[in-house]
This record gives sequence, structure tokens and C-alpha cells, in this order.
Amino acid sequence: MLEIGMKAPGFSLLDKDSNIVSLRDFAGQKVVLYFYPKDHTSGCTLQAQSFRDAYQQFKQHDVVVIGVSKDSVKSHQKFCKDHDLPFILLSDEERKALYAYDVVVEGKMYGKPVLKTARTTFLIDEAGLIEYIWPLVDPAQNANDILAYLKAHR
Repeated sequence: MLEIGMKAPGFSLLDKDSNIVSLRDFAGQKVVLYFYPKDHTSGCTLQAQSFRDAYQQFKQHDVVVIGVSKDSVKSHQKFCKDHDLPFILLSDEERKALYAYDVVVEGKMYGKPVLKTARTTFLIDEAGLIEYIWPLVDPAQNANDILAYLKAHR
């Protein structure tokens, strides 16, 4: 289980334009890394829109916003286009980062066991350490909660 102060697991994943994006690309910057279940669903859309609406505030804090789900690059392209998302979305179809960040959980769908993504957000500091973790976040409040934290810890 990941904890505050631990080194954030590295990753290299494809963005919506099939470019490889790695955590190390953002060394020296704070990164909001949020994991979400699925593009085009109500909660995930609400969460993405809240990050979109607060995006300029994150830029003012020099914070990079990255969303990660198991959706395909093509799905991310449509999701970004449909909702005018200005931040990075990464495709983790093999769930490598999802497992590294311990956000894969067992759930049930129609009475059968399935693997789901726990909606979780990490703030990674300039040195690549986990500064804060928001587990099981409220999609509508996630961006605002992080901004409140950033303002309180300047």
C-alpha cells in the first residue's frame, strides 16, 4: 500500500495522441495524478469537468494534472473532445499503473466478481514523492479539495 512520503511509482503510458508520457517527464513539478474508472460515465465526466473548470488555477500553482484509466487512447480522444479537457489523460489498458498505485479493487457487477478502479487521487511533489492521497474521492469535489490543500500548504 502506498503512503505519504513514499516514492511515487514510475510509469510510461500513452496519451490521447499516442505519445508516451512518463512520470519522470515532470520532475521538478507537482503532479496531480487521478485514477478514475471509465470515460463517458456520469461520475467520471463530472470529475473531469471539475478539473477542466479549475485547470487555470492548477496552472497558477504550477501543477500538472494527469488522469489515468484503463480506457483506450481512442476513448480518451473522444472524451477530451466531447468535454474540452485541457489536461493529460493516459491510457492504462494493461493496468500497470493502476496496480502500481494500488487502485484496482474487487467489486461485483450483476452478481459476478469484477476488477474496478477505485477513484483515487495522488499529489506528487517536485522530488517525485507522494505528498498527499485522496482515497475514494467525491468526483464533484476532487479538484476543489486539491486546490484547498495547495492553498493551505504554500
